[in-house]
Amino acid sequence: MLRRNSFRLPRHPASVELARRRVHDHLADWGHSTDGPALTDAVLLVSELATNVVRHGPLLEPEFEVAVTALADGSCLIEVSDEGTTEPRLHPLTDGEEHGRGLHLVEDIAEAWGVWSRGRHGKTVWALVTTPP
Repeated sequence: MLRRNSFRLPRHPASVELARRRVHDHLADWGHSTDGPALTDAVLLVSELATNVVRHGPLLEPEFEVAVTALADGSCLIEVSDEGTTEPRLHPLTDGEEHGRGLHLVEDIAEAWGVWSRGRHGKTVWALVTTPP
């Protein structure tokens, strides 16, 4: 691991933009090119994962956690944690559907993604972004 930062945000729609900005700023400060695909993909992934928590997270949970890790090989790991225990799942999309595309974007953009259980403390949804060869 090269660098890692985590932060908590209120479970509120405005926090999605704040999560994007903070991940962008951390990666840029750590030397990722601000116009490179890895940084752009990481920001999109954190946006989708944070949106899922805000929309579908436990109603009584006031906050969620975001972590970004820049790895030595130039890739980065995005993690979004909440107290919920229901794992997100990809659902088939139908024509004209406006919601439910977030995990499909994660599936398409991330090198890998998944869910880690935190037992009675919820779950972490993670996504790995690699730099292009």
